[in-house]
Amino acid sequence: MRDFVEKEIVPIIDDLEYNGVPPYDVLRKLFTTFGMDELAGSNFDKQIAREESRASGASAEDSNTEKPATGTATEEAMDAVAMGLIPIIEISRHCQGLITAMGVSVGLTAGAIMSKGSLAQKKKYARDLLTLNKVGAWAITEPNSGSDAFGAMKATARRDGKGGYILNGNKTFITNGPFADTIVFICRLEEDGVEARDRKIVSFILDSGMEGLEQSAPFKKMGIGSSPTGELFLSDVHAGPERLMGESEDGYGRSGAKTTFSAERSGVACMALGLVERALELSLEYAQTRVQFGEPIGNYQLIQLKLAKMEVARLNLENLVFRFIETRAAGKDFSLSEASAMKLYAAQSAMEVATEAVQIFGGAGYMRATRVEQLMRDAKILQIYAGTDEMQIVAIARDLLANA
Repeated sequence: MRDFVEKEIVPIIDDLEYNGVPPYDVLRKLFTTFGMDELAGSNFDKQIAREESRASGASAEDSNTEKPATGTATEEAMDAVAMGLIPIIEISRHCQGLITAMGVSVGLTAGAIMSKGSLAQKKKYARDLLTLNKVGAWAITEPNSGSDAFGAMKATARRDGKGGYILNGNKTFITNGPFADTIVFICRLEEDGVEARDRKIVSFILDSGMEGLEQSAPFKKMGIGSSPTGELFLSDVHAGPERLMGESEDGYGRSGAKTTFSAERSGVACMALGLVERALELSLEYAQTRVQFGEPIGNYQLIQLKLAKMEVARLNLENLVFRFIETRAAGKDFSLSEASAMKLYAAQSAMEVATEAVQIFGGAGYMRATRVEQLMRDAKILQIYAGTDEMQIVAIARDLLANA
């Protein structure tokens, strides 16, 4: 994986980050090179076969759906989980935006459909998303609703009286928004006599090109330029009942979106680990070769302190990732407080390490050629998306208090 990154991604980083080249071709090459598309397709086919078997009334024995016992992480299970995380860690050493673009398409968009979609919806949309044949976007954020995603949500779905819905609203900061083929659009259901903040949250699966749906050009951002971000504008978009997630107004609301948030937060630790590893490598090399006052700067204790703290952060992140692998391999999930704590620590550590890397490089660190400035800019988004640092603190405390 590291060899692929060095040969296929590093040479085109400037095109991806600064010159507007979409990331999807190189991501698809990643998928085909390592058989990730075939594996995703095979796993999808098996899951659909199991669901079809259950829907037809077959017994567990008939459908051959024996599940491994939970509670013990087997070596094979840990290998499987770890293999899924290795691309995240390795690519994040150089180009975190690629992981953001891939994760939103495969993890959030396809994940939401596979979690809460109807069987027909899964068969129609999910396979192409999981294999990256198509690009997905998960649209929840609005101009006036950031951390208060549900309370301040203004995008609406109105029943049309014929079983379908009319969708209106504006979504912003949407990863893959400019190029998405499939969009999970999260909005508020118009309900007479119900206060706006208390109305149901519903989701729809939309296709690019639908009448009334406009996708903006990519924004120019501080970092992760390789992850296209844009706006969505919906004006009287008609969505039939087959586009309602789960084909039910209770299919994918607040709880489904929150589950997606938790999964997203766990992945941030892997991204942070890759970034911190690379920042430390570059800093060590520079500290050994940069000479000031007649000796390498690595001989000075203030520089040594920075390097030591970087290593502490790297070890802590690595241990968090290992714990996540073991937990998932045992068939369990992190609690909300655990996932939020991991995300909070990972984001803050990545930012601190990247900032110190720039400081070690001094003026050279402010130049694009050294790459540490890109790591610093990329690290900042980890403290913002998937829930800001401040919201992680709230989530941790509330979950701890609720379960004390």
